[in-house]
Amino acid sequence: MKYIDEAAIQVMAGKGGDGAASFRREKYIPKGGPSGGDGGRGGSIFAIADRNINTLVDYRFARIHRARNGENGRGSDCYGKGADDITLRMPVGTVITNAATGEVVADLKHHEEKVLLAKGGTGGLGNLHFKSSTNRAPRQFTLGETGEEFELKLELKVLADVGLLGMPNAGKSTLIRAVSAARPKVADYPFTTLHPNLGMVRVDQNRSFVMADIPGLIEGAAEGAGLGHRFLKHLSRTRLLLHVVDIAPYDQTVDPVREAKAIVEELRKYDASLYEKPRWLVLNKADLLPGQDREKVCRKFLRKLGWEGKNFIISAITGEGCKELTYAIMDYLEKESAKREE
Repeated sequence: MKYIDEAAIQVMAGKGGDGAASFRREKYIPKGGPSGGDGGRGGSIFAIADRNINTLVDYRFARIHRARNGENGRGSDCYGKGADDITLRMPVGTVITNAATGEVVADLKHHEEKVLLAKGGTGGLGNLHFKSSTNRAPRQFTLGETGEEFELKLELKVLADVGLLGMPNAGKSTLIRAVSAARPKVADYPFTTLHPNLGMVRVDQNRSFVMADIPGLIEGAAEGAGLGHRFLKHLSRTRLLLHVVDIAPYDQTVDPVREAKAIVEELRKYDASLYEKPRWLVLNKADLLPGQDREKVCRKFLRKLGWEGKNFIISAITGEGCKELTYAIMDYLEKESAKREE
């Protein structure tokens, strides 16, 4: 199924039913008095998070969601029936925004989390509510309220613990294949990844984390160049970023240091909070470097980049260094979780 992570919908709650103005007309009961019932409430529209859904594709084709109106009140003290509510099931991680104001209506982070999108109108009052000692035959009644109506923007941000970023063909998809059961497309040309992929990395029987792979970034991505800028938002929920670098590019004119700096600059331009997120450097394709020169080339790269943070030298295609990387990630995530609980 094609991955859909954005959609625009219109929600229209139902109108409340009108109240009725009527009087009892029964044999042997003269001057029976008012008997107009209230109108029923209009249907409301709710959104509920569902972990069994992973795309917004349904809302690309079903854009208008309209709840029914409440029934009007009737005579003989009969109240109108309230309309049924509508529940829209959406993937966990969906952010719902008011298209007109830009205000975030809801951020569905947990399974079965339920939020109100549009409230149905209240039913009108029948004339039996207006009876008094001075108004024995009221003819007043009220109309039902109009239901709320909104244009909403849906945006899916995948929920993952670790996010991969890097230039096209840096080996991100190969890495996620090496450490998880995910099977994204891998080929010897750039932009093989066209949508985010999630992989469950199981370190041992009771320890695991989720890794997200997004399409590769290129210089100018923050301004809309390439594909990756559309999916940078998926990294905003992650707790750790892995910056994957091709340490042995086939094209000798490609400078890995310049490409690494370009990725960091795109993060800074796109979102300051994403730029400040913990980030580790992963030097991939080490198998293509001669054994005796490997450490020398990597040290030179780190020195020119000015990198003093945590780094790993791996080969995703052979699996070299991947196990050590996943254990280090798991330890980091567990320590961070323990800190938050304190």
